[in-house]
Amino acid sequence: MSKGNTLVLGIGNILWADEGFGVRAVEEFHRRYATPDDVVIMDGGTQGLYLVQFVQEADNLLVFDAVDYGLEPGEMIVVAGDEVPKFTGAKKMSLHQTGFQEVLSAADFTGHYPKELTLIGVQALDLEDWGGSLTGLVRSKVDQALVLAVQQLREWGIEVTERDVPLPKSEGLLVHDLDIGAYESGHPLQRLEA
Repeated sequence: MSKGNTLVLGIGNILWADEGFGVRAVEEFHRRYATPDDVVIMDGGTQGLYLVQFVQEADNLLVFDAVDYGLEPGEMIVVAGDEVPKFTGAKKMSLHQTGFQEVLSAADFTGHYPKELTLIGVQALDLEDWGGSLTGLVRSKVDQALVLAVQQLREWGIEVTERDVPLPKSEGLLVHDLDIGAYESGHPLQRLEA
């Protein structure tokens, strides 16, 4: 039985290569795993302060994101609790991160901050390829991120069940051809290589 409401959130910009890691990780998590009704799985994209209400409602918050800590590209990190940067002055983790730091700060300011907070991130390799998808290196880290997410959720007492068959595209988290397969088939480089 889960303890309180849980939000599994992917943040990032799918238009900037590895910056889309968080969105692609949460998309794959949704395809592969079933969770109880009190778990919300959400593509937060680059919505910034529009995410405050969702963060305020969460007792447990798990975030997937690309990071830029100057680590070896592809290196995974797990940051929990007070270690997750909350304020604008903290080290910037990615191109959109200041916006998410503001989300956390706003939730904290209103007194509705998650009791549990974990960030699962990967050091980006390429944040400059406008319109590009994840690099092969960062894409190869999605499975590891999902394993870490399942472990964390279970530590919080949340039941996570692997689906026998991943959800089809029609039941995916992203719509309007933004899922990774449709997105990549529309990228000029992928069309040229086909």
